[in-house]
Amino acid sequence: MDNPISYRLTRRGFTLAALAAMGATAACGNGVGNNSAAKIDARVDATLNKMYATYPNTVTLAEKSTGMLVMPLMTEAGLGLGGGYGRGALRVNGVTVDYYSAVKGSAGLQIGAQQYAHVLFFMTEDALMDFRRSSGWAAGADMEYVFRDEGDSVAADTNTLRSPILAAVFGQAGLRIGASLEGTKYTRIIP
Repeated sequence: MDNPISYRLTRRGFTLAALAAMGATAACGNGVGNNSAAKIDARVDATLNKMYATYPNTVTLAEKSTGMLVMPLMTEAGLGLGGGYGRGALRVNGVTVDYYSAVKGSAGLQIGAQQYAHVLFFMTEDALMDFRRSSGWAAGADMEYVFRDEGDSVAADTNTLRSPILAAVFGQAGLRIGASLEGTKYTRIIP
């Protein structure tokens, strides 16, 4: 007697299931289920310490900025359609003033997963206020990158420092190369 429901495992089905499991596992390590402000602040502190130790020139950027959004862990995964998620804190004068989540969606030729940290340096008061006033701020192409991975050096020349928002992406791990923040939407959260 034939079973009307087929349990045949195909390569495509296995790959999709593996990527879904990988995304769920990565999200668990990303603090999705943990809303603790103390946990987010501890991760932000560790991320800043790592960035300052690896890229000492970022200390100068931090001192010149009016505020920094620190996202300790952004996790992305995709197979045709992709997504990413992270949580972090906005620091002004070294003090956490708000907490944010970052969500990213993408479509196109992609496969794999990656995790990375990123920091947005708000170099003008206007840029910081625009970010804080928005109900959901999206990163765009107008953002300048000071570096995108462990192999880059800080590119903070005079022209770069005139940009209202600078981004540092570092600590990449995974199978996808070249993290970009374009299309990432940041929303204030209450931990």
